[in-house]
Amino acid sequence: MHSMTGFGRGSATADEGTATVEIACVNRKQAEVVIQLPRELNELEARIRRAVLNTISRGRIQVSVQFDRSSGAPAPVSVDLRMVDALEAAFETISRHTGRNVCPEAGDFLRTSGIIRIEESGLAAETVWGAIEHALEVAIEQVLEMRSAEGSDLAKDLSTRLTALEKTAAAIATLAPGRPERYREVLTKRLRDAGLELDLQDERVVREIGIFADRCDISEEITRLDSHFRKFREYMTGEEPAGRPLDFLCQEIHREFNTIGSKASDAAIAQHVVEAKTELEKIREQVQNVE
Repeated sequence: MHSMTGFGRGSATADEGTATVEIACVNRKQAEVVIQLPRELNELEARIRRAVLNTISRGRIQVSVQFDRSSGAPAPVSVDLRMVDALEAAFETISRHTGRNVCPEAGDFLRTSGIIRIEESGLAAETVWGAIEHALEVAIEQVLEMRSAEGSDLAKDLSTRLTALEKTAAAIATLAPGRPERYREVLTKRLRDAGLELDLQDERVVREIGIFADRCDISEEITRLDSHFRKFREYMTGEEPAGRPLDFLCQEIHREFNTIGSKASDAAIAQHVVEAKTELEKIREQVQNVE
């Protein structure tokens, strides 16, 4: 089981310079990847996103990529040859018009805007991708290590709290069978207090107790709770991301305890239900951190 929070940083050096990748992950129901890249490397965004989503399935993942050129690496220079030809043609036109030979000099080409361009960084995506990819792998590995470590701590806490829920459910299961007998005693007392002396074997009393016993039967809810608890532990120890399944199970467990509380009509069982809901709320808060 993995947590959704983590941080990783990787760097790699190539002839062109050094790539640095930082990844920060926080909680989120769905997977959201936000990538910050130098403008000239925007074409690499799809590759980076794919690499991240291949290993991280849930959370908000912030990826920051920086590439620092080597101090000795020359900035690339580009020449617009069409403008060069146009400038040459313009001087030829001037020569024909004036009847004398007017030739452009080096300064004319340098002063003409757009003929010679010096790129600010000159980063070529394919050239630097190898270094960025390696730095990205290192950063992802660190993120996974941190998420795994935090996930282990979460698993221990969830296991402890789940054990408490199991004990509460077991206590409720122990109290449940005696509920019809307690109801019979209460019913008998109320009849006596009302001055109605009825035989406990009276068909009306037996039918009333039978209806109550059927209405307050929580054996199905206890069985489903046991099943949910087992499934919860299976997801916690499985290899697949468990956050969404665990969140769903928390909802189902809450529903079963709610039903038990409404059906049992018993103060002792109601107290256990309140305790279970309190513990379950803590579990749900922790589950929100699970990938």
